[in-house]
This record gives sequence, C-alpha cells and structure tokens, in this order.
Amino acid sequence: MAFIRKRGGSYYLVHNVRSQDGKVKQVHLARLGRRPHINERVIQNVKSKHALVQVDWQRLQQRISQELVQPFENNAQYLRELVSAIQNLNLDIADLHLPVLEATINPELSGELVTALKLLRTTLDVKLGRRRRSGLSRPE
Repeated sequence: MAFIRKRGGSYYLVHNVRSQDGKVKQVHLARLGRRPHINERVIQNVKSKHALVQVDWQRLQQRISQELVQPFENNAQYLRELVSAIQNLNLDIADLHLPVLEATINPELSGELVTALKLLRTTLDVKLGRRRRSGLSRPE
C-alpha cells in the first residue's frame, strides 16, 4: 500500500517493496511537492508507471487535507518564498508576448498557457476580493 513521506522539504508518494533477500526497498511513485497535493495528473502518472501498486487515493487525499497541510499563515519563511515566487512569476508573465507565442508554438500549448493565466487571474480576483471585503487591504 502506498503512503506519503516527507524527505527534505518535499513530500513523496512511496511504496515499500520487499526484495528477494528480505530487505525493504522504498519505491518513489510521485513527487507531491512542498505542499502535498494529489491531482488527476499524479493519479494517471502513477497508474501508468506503477500499475501493480495498490493506492487508496481517497485515504491519501484525506490524510493530506487533515494532517499534512499545516496552516502557513505564521510561517514567515514560506511567505517570503511565496512573495519571491510571485515576483518572479510577475516578471515572466510581463515578458510574454502572446501574439508572437500563439504564432510560433504549438496551438494546444498556447491554449493551455492562456487557460492557466485566466485561472491565475480568477484566483487572484477571489483572494483579493476576500481581502477587501474583510477590511484587510492596506492603502497602496
């Protein structure tokens, strides 16, 4: 049965296998990231690469939501890294020239990029809207 393990700063989906000499070897099925999450892509990758491993996806997702994802509001280091990642993403997005990209890259990939940017915009609108409604916004 697969389980989640933290190693260093990341979480992994792993499975123990006993070798012929009786030793237990840990097989890494998937990297779940710094804040573990299981989505359809992870599930499909594990199913295709490790078809014989039994995984209780519902139990794992429940464990992630109840035990592993700790509130990070008081984690200053995480928030500093998040601010840095947002600043870098902002610069990367500012450098994009969508009309040129649409003409030069795979149309499917271009569509995924536009969809991801729309999702980002929606997420930001929701988060910033909540902040305004709760009276937490500061004057700019």
